[in-house]
Amino acid sequence: MATMEKVPMLAEGYERIAADLKALRAERPKIVDAIEEARAHGDLSENAEYHAAKERQGQIEAQISDLEDRISRAQIIDPATLSGDRIVFGATVTLLDEDDKPVKYQIVGQTEADAKKGRISYNSPLGRALITKKVGDEIEVTVPSGDKFYLVEKIEFI
Repeated sequence: MATMEKVPMLAEGYERIAADLKALRAERPKIVDAIEEARAHGDLSENAEYHAAKERQGQIEAQISDLEDRISRAQIIDPATLSGDRIVFGATVTLLDEDDKPVKYQIVGQTEADAKKGRISYNSPLGRALITKKVGDEIEVTVPSGDKFYLVEKIEFI
C-alpha cells in the first residue's frame, strides 16, 4: 500500500516537477499517434516500431504517475520563512571538515539534490546526520569512502 507521507521540497523543485509533468503529458498524444502509425504497418508480432512506441508509452505513463504522486504529496518549504538554532530541511549549513576546511550544503529534497551545487538530500547519510544538530555540534558520517567528521560552524535560512 502506498504511503501518504508528505514529500518536502523547495518551490523550485516543485516547479521543475510540474514542468516535467506538463512535458510528459504533452508527449502522450504523440505516442498514441506513433502507435497508430506503427499499427497501420500490419503484423504487430514483428513490428519493432509498434513495440518501441508501446514501451515508450509505458515509460511515460509510469513517470507521469510518479510525478503526480510527488506533486500530490508535496510540502513546499521556503527557507526564508524558517528560523531557529537547529538544522532543518531547507537550512544552509557551513561545516568544517577534518582539515578545518569549510564546506557549505543546503538540505533539500531528493529531486533537488545535487552535491556538486552544494545541495544534499535530507535522506542522504550526511543529511540525516545533520538534521536537528546545532552550531558547535560534531558529526560523524559513514560514507562509501569511509568515516567523515564535521563540525557545524554556521546555520543559515536563505
